[in-house]
Amino acid sequence: MKRFIPFMKADPVVAVVRLAGSIGSGPRSPLSDEVIGPVLERAFRRGKPRAVALVLNSPGGSPVQSALIAARIRRLAADKKIHVHAFVEDVAASGGYWLAAAADDIWADTGSIVGSIGVISAGFGAHVALARQGVERRVYTSAESKSMLDPRGAKLADDPELFTGRFWLGAQAHELGLIDGIGHLEPKLKELYGDKVKLVRYGRRRSLFQRFGATFAQDALAGIEERAAFARFGL
Repeated sequence: MKRFIPFMKADPVVAVVRLAGSIGSGPRSPLSDEVIGPVLERAFRRGKPRAVALVLNSPGGSPVQSALIAARIRRLAADKKIHVHAFVEDVAASGGYWLAAAADDIWADTGSIVGSIGVISAGFGAHVALARQGVERRVYTSAESKSMLDPRGAKLADDPELFTGRFWLGAQAHELGLIDGIGHLEPKLKELYGDKVKLVRYGRRRSLFQRFGATFAQDALAGIEERAAFARFGL
């Protein structure tokens, strides 16, 4: 009602988008630019939010999709001139941290797992002359020079361990500059925008078939892969 009465000040609104799961490509992935892009567009463009809050719980995944989603967040933030906060739940590692770093500030729990900054890809190749004798496994990693994954710039501590793929708990991550502090979604947003702040949550719109389990087999397989990704961090 307040927004229809000119002389009454409306309560501040913060749009909340949950970014959870492994980062992959296509409509089957819970976190791909194709899937989460429209959700982010609605969150930034619908109404006049004071800020957008990203709730992160991702062990990482595709570096390309991570880059696409992070770039979309920054474009929307610049276009709408909206501040972006990231709140880490269990884990924001590898590509998951990349998404968190697209925010203007990052908050986490003391037990949150943060870091594992790096890109690694593995493939198999065989020279023609050795094709009958075996296959050579090739692993490519960028560990020592991952500045492309460092949107936080001067906030990071001058520590060579940051880009070795290691990860840290919340308090240590704060000391290293990986996060801005310890904080949870609702208390922190009330601290920043007042007790009357309104949180409007945005999520993926599922089709009728998806709602009634018509894609059960594919979802089960994706679930197994996702659990394996989280298991790397003991989750």
